[in-house]
Amino acid sequence: MPAAVPPPAVVSKDLNVPFTSFAPNQNPDMLKIRRKIICFSDFDGTIFMQDTGHILFDNHGCGATRREILDGQIKSGERSFREVSEEMWGSLNVPFEDGFEVMEKTLEIDPDFQKFHKFCIEEGIPFNVISAGLKPILRKVLDTFLGEEESSHIEIVANDASITEDGTHWSPIWRHDTSLGHDKALSVNEYRSQAKLESEDGTIPLIVFIGDGVSDLPAAREADVLFARNGLRLEEYCIENKIAHIGFDTFADIEREVRAIMEEDERKTKGLGRPVRFNPRANMWRRISSKNGVPRLVAATPSKEEKMFLWPDAFSEYKPSQTIAESVAA
Repeated sequence: MPAAVPPPAVVSKDLNVPFTSFAPNQNPDMLKIRRKIICFSDFDGTIFMQDTGHILFDNHGCGATRREILDGQIKSGERSFREVSEEMWGSLNVPFEDGFEVMEKTLEIDPDFQKFHKFCIEEGIPFNVISAGLKPILRKVLDTFLGEEESSHIEIVANDASITEDGTHWSPIWRHDTSLGHDKALSVNEYRSQAKLESEDGTIPLIVFIGDGVSDLPAAREADVLFARNGLRLEEYCIENKIAHIGFDTFADIEREVRAIMEEDERKTKGLGRPVRFNPRANMWRRISSKNGVPRLVAATPSKEEKMFLWPDAFSEYKPSQTIAESVAA
């Protein structure tokens, strides 16, 4: 997929996880509570080393040269991710199954991902793919590389697609009406809220996010624990902006760290109240949400692409479609 432009920044929101008090006379059975952990992971460049969209565009669509030009238009702010993506997907002229053949030959999966995912299944940790890509493609890739049974344990939070049988028309069905088409931060918070509602014992879930690029920032800042692939843009951005994160080379590193976090949380909280690793970036995001803080962070954010992730209304050319009321009035 092309380099992404971020979803809208959430206005002045406290990202800290609420604290649940623990009274000495609490039911002893509560001491056996185990905190729910929910994993979210980017797909392209994180679980797989290559980008599924790029493979399709380069081989069956606009071609690598045009794709790079379009990526440049996103980074410069000339056009929105959503607008450029529609052009890229619209350039494809290949039946779905035929297009998948080149992906199967080209894609490389992280060598330790399957072991990590089996660990998640064994430990009852929901694992969700969260992506700006197209759900049918991501599901087909997972079914092929993991097998349909194991793949069925992974929920995919992504855009849908309309693809004609003869492959002459590919069109994204956007999850959200934003410049990205999928507001990853909103999706993460929806799952966090749902997990809290479904928790009968009052525990607060711990959210883990795994990513590689600056396009993952909006979702990454909502997580309690952030993993950034070493040597790529998300890790660089975290280092530059002093955002707490854990670097990783393969998913074996993530499994080791998640096991340690589970043990630490159990030892220190017994699964009650807020997690030990509650959102370490919350204070930073609260500070910059003020009117005085935003100009300072804008000045310290060098690239137009990164500004668009945080303030798309100001730095993106994308304009949402008319509301129903506006359409009727017209």
